[in-house]
Amino acid sequence: MSDSHARSLAKAFSWRIVATLTTTLISWVVTGRLDAALTIGSIEFVLKFLIYYLHERAWALIPQKSEQRV
Repeated sequence: MSDSHARSLAKAFSWRIVATLTTTLISWVVTGRLDAALTIGSIEFVLKFLIYYLHERAWALIPQKSEQRV
């Protein structure tokens, strides 16, 4: 059984929160500039949210091999 569109969106959103906070923190440490870190984090959030959702939906198109019990 594959995930619904809503579940794929919820998973993408929750993962993006964690990953974007990490990217923003790393950007802040590297640049020393909070404004640059927030800009990088914002762009990263939007683009990778879309990419992750499309990735999830592509995987949902691949048939799963059903398990047979013996």
